[in-house]
This record gives sequence, C-alpha cells and structure tokens, in this order.
Amino acid sequence: MELYDTVRLLVDLPDEGLTAGAVGAVVHVFERPDVAYEVEFTDADGRTVAQVPLTADQLEPLASGG
Repeated sequence: MELYDTVRLLVDLPDEGLTAGAVGAVVHVFERPDVAYEVEFTDADGRTVAQVPLTADQLEPLASGG
C-alpha cells in the first residue's frame, strides 16, 4: 500500500467508532520500527471521524475507483 491509496478496514475498532468495512485513505506510511499506515476515515460530508495507525493485516487495498 502506498500514500493516498484507498483501503477497507478488516477489523472493528470500537474505541475509534469504526467497524470492519469502513473505507479510508492512507495519509502516511511508517517505515520504522515496522511498516504501518496512518489511515484517515471521513463521514459523508468529508469530515474526519478518525485517523489511526494500522498494520497491513488490518487493511485491504481497494482497486482504483473504489
């Protein structure tokens, strides 16, 4: 996964108000200490509802066009 990729959450994150299936965008890629992805999730109006660091096993990349 790369910066600005669209991804689908594969796990529930109740503390963040997110459920599996939520769609977000990669806004930062961490290389150290392990590869991880900062993903921003927005509501229907484009307002950020959560921005969380996640590992690759928690995400599914979506094909272009969503």
